[in-house]
Amino acid sequence: MKKIRVTKQFNFESAHALWHYDGKCKNIHGHTYKLFVTVTGVPISDKDDAKNGMVIDFGDLKKIVKTHIVDIFDHAVILNKEAPYQDFVKSPEMFERFIATTYQPTCENMVSHFAEIISKHLPKNVNLFSVRLYETETSYAEWFASDNS
Repeated sequence: MKKIRVTKQFNFESAHALWHYDGKCKNIHGHTYKLFVTVTGVPISDKDDAKNGMVIDFGDLKKIVKTHIVDIFDHAVILNKEAPYQDFVKSPEMFERFIATTYQPTCENMVSHFAEIISKHLPKNVNLFSVRLYETETSYAEWFASDNS
């Protein structure tokens, strides 16, 4: 059987700021992110398997991405850990979901980070093909496995 690509879309809200940036994005601002995860594999051909005909159950892919990305990043404030944010986020009531990254939290770096996370949790017969992260309706970054092998 031939390889098939399967894609699932996810949405989440996050705020970030770009430390040392020379434009408006140095200020905390939010986005409605759209995340598209595409995996590739050969559909299961075992007639006795409950997943017969699937590369991956959409529900299984949803669980992976929701657990390891959406549930963590949704409604979070994301800042570079090198930025002087300590005084800003002292209140746990205000910043319950705060993420200090080891990278500048740009769309490009986030999509790369997400690809790394997702790859670790896929079944062995399923490979990550691409990850696309829309930061705005007209702007996105993409990660392709073929560019990173």
